[in-house]
Amino acid sequence: AQDIPEREIGAGLTKIETGLRLRYEIAREFAPYVGVGYEAKLGETADIARLAGEDTDGVAAVFGIRAWF
Repeated sequence: AQDIPEREIGAGLTKIETGLRLRYEIAREFAPYVGVGYEAKLGETADIARLAGEDTDGVAAVFGIRAWF
């Protein structure tokens, strides 16, 4: 792995993402869901973000509908 400064990416592991979703199946083919996700920049990528004044982690709300036919 190598640094890619123009894309603000450092060598090594760059980020970790995780999430949790809760789904309610109204019918097997239709299920709305809500959830939360967490993302964090790691290692040299986090150092580059800190120097640029950016956050290195964040939490996001997720919602949607799963449908299949």
